[in-house]
Amino acid sequence: MNVSYMAHVSGKVQGVYFRASSQQVAIDHGLSGYARNLTDGDVEILMCGEQQEVNKMLEWLAHGPPQAEVDNIETKKVPWQEHHFFAIS
Repeated sequence: MNVSYMAHVSGKVQGVYFRASSQQVAIDHGLSGYARNLTDGDVEILMCGEQQEVNKMLEWLAHGPPQAEVDNIETKKVPWQEHHFFAIS
């Protein structure tokens, strides 16, 4: 079953390849969506795909890439959104 989740990740998550790493993890798990920097220094990530694969990405987001320091993640299930790839903006 396809699902969509929005994650708001805070901590040291900008300038540490968080979005690029998120894109690679999403591609590895067959997910679409996007990762984008927010003006407050956080990162917003939309993940769309199979629930099991979204769960794996959510687990990865808890620590992110080696340079990141994740302090908090807020996630919520959102209505299904059709995306054809995982973008960085």
